[in-house]
Amino acid sequence: MKLLVAITGASGALYAQRLLDNLDTRQHELHVVLSNYARQVIAEELPAGLHLPDGARSHALKSMNAPFASGSNPPDAMVVIPCTMGTLGRIAHGYSEDVLLRAADVVLKEKKKLILVPRETPLSLVHLKNMELLLQAGATILPANPSFYAGPRTIQEVVDTVVARVLDHLGLPHNLVPRWSEEKE
Repeated sequence: MKLLVAITGASGALYAQRLLDNLDTRQHELHVVLSNYARQVIAEELPAGLHLPDGARSHALKSMNAPFASGSNPPDAMVVIPCTMGTLGRIAHGYSEDVLLRAADVVLKEKKKLILVPRETPLSLVHLKNMELLLQAGATILPANPSFYAGPRTIQEVVDTVVARVLDHLGLPHNLVPRWSEEKE
């Protein structure tokens, strides 16, 4: 699978890092692009910096020569994690000023999988209307809302509850968190 992971300036860089940690570049072609503000948030939230897996290809935000910037070569799936409301709104309205936004536009028009992981609260009516537009266009909105039924004990385990759902929606196997089980009789 050809995967594109886009990281924006929303708080929650650990979500992106944990997703990257759980993508196997021996099995998948992995591309990464960061928004301008993503670098600032990563510097604040990941003191050791962002670690890309061996084999991942990083692309400059203004490079429209990236292989996924054209409908003739779309990724199979794109995840924007974390996703600012500004990025979500620009994607919803087809504003494609850089390769991150252009790639999302390509993914939608080519009917590939686009997963947006917003990390924002509270939500305004504008946010919800933009989400509605994206849902109608075929995107998956997967908010960074962790679950607690498995009793996570560390921040990483809490983050992994969201990353596990992203991997589920990509159709990729994982063992990050236990599955919900049936009630015992």
